[in-house]
Amino acid sequence: MRTLLTASALSLAFSLFLTPLFVRLFRRLELGQYIRDDGPKSHHAKRGTPTMGGIIITLAAVFGYFVSALLFGSGISVPALLVLLMLTGMGVVGFIDDFLKVRRQNSAGLSGWGKVTGQLIVATVFGVLALQFPNAGGYTPASMAVSAIRDVSTLDIAKIATGVPLVGIVIYLIWVNFLAAATTNGVNLADGLDGLATGASILAIGAYVFIGFWQFNESCFNPAIEQANLAKCYPTDDPLSLAIVAAAICGALIGFLWWNTNPAKIIMGDTGALGLGGALCALAIESHTELLLVLIGGLFVIETSSVIIQRTYFKATHGKRLFRMTPIHHTFELMGWAEVTIVVRFWIIAGLFVAVGVGAFYLQWLG
Repeated sequence: MRTLLTASALSLAFSLFLTPLFVRLFRRLELGQYIRDDGPKSHHAKRGTPTMGGIIITLAAVFGYFVSALLFGSGISVPALLVLLMLTGMGVVGFIDDFLKVRRQNSAGLSGWGKVTGQLIVATVFGVLALQFPNAGGYTPASMAVSAIRDVSTLDIAKIATGVPLVGIVIYLIWVNFLAAATTNGVNLADGLDGLATGASILAIGAYVFIGFWQFNESCFNPAIEQANLAKCYPTDDPLSLAIVAAAICGALIGFLWWNTNPAKIIMGDTGALGLGGALCALAIESHTELLLVLIGGLFVIETSSVIIQRTYFKATHGKRLFRMTPIHHTFELMGWAEVTIVVRFWIIAGLFVAVGVGAFYLQWLG
């Protein structure tokens, strides 16, 4: 518990007190946000706001996790390192995209295929490594079974592909890449208003602080677990480390949110959005709660769905639009809602989804 609280506090202090220094540095380097001309007119005032704030979030989370682990001798955990790998790796893809946009002063960052390729490489490396490094009980950070609140036995890819392990690995990696694409793009689409994606990410990743800590208390490898609960125990590999790294990321986000609320002094950019989506994906896979992401990341699902529905309707009706503009938060802007009002109400929606998701997790245990 001390390590968890310290990781969060150190990350928060790093991002809260050092972000102004990064803002000045990014202004000096002329790393200002490019604003699309076809977006809401109110966004034009944000042109030139320092971007790539995801660098601060990543540095703060890494700092908080490693320093707290060294202070209390808890050791560096492979599952936590894999989460940081996704946070950093996806963040690098986003950084390249942001950097190209800033230098070209247009929305032409990485090409679509370039971004997909970068995400594919990072997610595939994560997926392969997550099946290595078994713990004392023989469990690796990830399993080849699709999970909801725990692994679903009927959706165990290893069993389905019995006799053809290579096919099983390919199917598993496709699944990992699908989850990574869904989470990274979901957070990225929500990053359109000051503080929106930051606050929603605090809530979603914060859920994994509670989930990881609960799984640790009821772990199959915890000698203190009650005998009556052994049948329902969690075989998760080092869930406490997942709770600690999730707390470090949340602390970094809370400190960053201080400067990211309207009017934002800095924007996280794709560097932050893709990185946070990657971390959320890794936490879900390693805690065996993949399908639960539909609830925990409910706001991101809504944002993504609005874009998919809009494009499908546009093509089906040969040019008609169902919403004024997507992602859907822009529709409310065009309806005259104040940006702060939209952000706070969307945070409430995100919080409700997280509450239902965490509630479903605990109800499964009680059942």
